[in-house]
Amino acid sequence: MDVSTGISAVIITHNEGANIARCIKSVIDLVDEVLVVDSFSSDNTCEIAVNEGARVIQHDFEGHIQQKNWAKDQATHHWVLSLDADECLSDELRENLRNAINNGLYYGQTKGFSFSRLNHLADRPIRGCGWYPDTKLRLWDRRCGTWAGRNPHDKFVIQSKHPINKLRGDILHYTYTDLAAVKAQALKFGRIGGRAIQSELVDSSGLKVHNQLTFAFLLFKLFTAGPARFIRNYLFKRGWMHGYSGLVICYWQMVEVTLKYGWALFGKRQS
Repeated sequence: MDVSTGISAVIITHNEGANIARCIKSVIDLVDEVLVVDSFSSDNTCEIAVNEGARVIQHDFEGHIQQKNWAKDQATHHWVLSLDADECLSDELRENLRNAINNGLYYGQTKGFSFSRLNHLADRPIRGCGWYPDTKLRLWDRRCGTWAGRNPHDKFVIQSKHPINKLRGDILHYTYTDLAAVKAQALKFGRIGGRAIQSELVDSSGLKVHNQLTFAFLLFKLFTAGPARFIRNYLFKRGWMHGYSGLVICYWQMVEVTLKYGWALFGKRQS
């Protein structure tokens, strides 16, 4: 088997029984392997994944970035298509990806391909609020980069010498069933983001950086970053076009950012 000329679709999961079949069905005929790395789901995620043709491995979850880096290294092929379980490929993206594969995707200079992601509220696509085009680098040669960023907002980073291209079409993202889910995720991600900042500032002996300048910077971000996010996404990213839903989405984005810096400053640090 030539691992340089196949694609492994890699999906990390935890209790994604409601979503995983749709995700796998959208890629199963395009790739050479579907690998699901599950963090010990208590529902039927793994059973559904196996029934849909995936190879399933279980691994303890230590963070989004850590889990995705571990998962990519378990793939059979060097080329990896990374999806979240609540995502799937649009028909347009499927067709363009199929054409790219047939035209020798593996042999060119390009080592990564990005796609637009279309986020949904229930089944309603939201082309505003900073949710679109939400470009994500999701197809790449794993030898040329790594997952990085700050949890929970991971991103794959390609080494600068390797060019990146973009394929037309969308990843369809069904993460929010209603506005209550938007709120819940904002609160969850705000706390995770705050803890990630804390982990960058501390070591086993205490704070690595503990001075007035650091405190002042985080305090400044606490009072300004959230409102700036709201203004950007509601006014300039056309959140206002989506009525009440757009207002609520942009509000909870503001809360997430504010909570992140508030937790970094005053939240309880995990041991």
